[in-house]
Amino acid sequence: MRKSILSLAVAAAVLAPGLAAAQTPAPSPLTGNITLISDYRFRGISQTFDKPAIQGGFDYAHASGLYAGNWNSNVSQGAGFPGGNIEMDFYGGYKKAFGDLGLDVGFIYYYYPGTKAGATIPFSPANNRTLQVASGKVDNKEIYIGGSWKWLSLKFFDSIDDYFGTPGTKNTYYVDLSGSYDLGNGWGANGHVGHLKFKGMSNADYSDWKIGVTKDINGWVLGAAYLDTNAKGKSGEFYNFPNSSGTESKDAGKATLLLSISKSF
Repeated sequence: MRKSILSLAVAAAVLAPGLAAAQTPAPSPLTGNITLISDYRFRGISQTFDKPAIQGGFDYAHASGLYAGNWNSNVSQGAGFPGGNIEMDFYGGYKKAFGDLGLDVGFIYYYYPGTKAGATIPFSPANNRTLQVASGKVDNKEIYIGGSWKWLSLKFFDSIDDYFGTPGTKNTYYVDLSGSYDLGNGWGANGHVGHLKFKGMSNADYSDWKIGVTKDINGWVLGAAYLDTNAKGKSGEFYNFPNSSGTESKDAGKATLLLSISKSF
């Protein structure tokens, strides 16, 4: 059926180009995306034990500026998600442009199905430490506000509950300064600097940074980026994460080269 409709549309464009142009439909407010990346880094910290991730989601943007969406990725339970292996993000907000300036405010909920109450996972095999999850599930709720100017953006995220189930960490915040510049001929450059202030856990504060390039080839976007952090990730430190079985641990914030391919539809 879709092929027949497409054929009729092509015929109409040939026989009556003026009419076809006048009836060109507006872009759909519903879009989707899918990405394959060499390592899922959330705020600079590996969520997949330095292994690849497949990610994707959907977005709905209303003409008024209101929007809502969902985004998903595989994760490693060693990154703090005992019993779970999927991250599901649900968000909504309001975005508006005023010439070269932009405003973005909203709410995001991070959900990890399958995570268990009171579960423990090996946290550092070197000294037999474990990580305790206090609540019935691992999740996080944040509000955010951001502004943009041309190709630069600055966004502030504030956790309105315990940060990913860690007791006493409400109002942990993250600041994100990012830029994305069109170089022409399908090439783009991007950069990012961020800082996490982990309330009640000074040994978990850190900054992260990234610089990269992209190339659009017929709608497929290839990406390469260098990413690094100053997070404490040596053996026995906060960001030293184990694999799912607890037999090996790695510095989750160490420098890495991220390679990706993505498609929007």
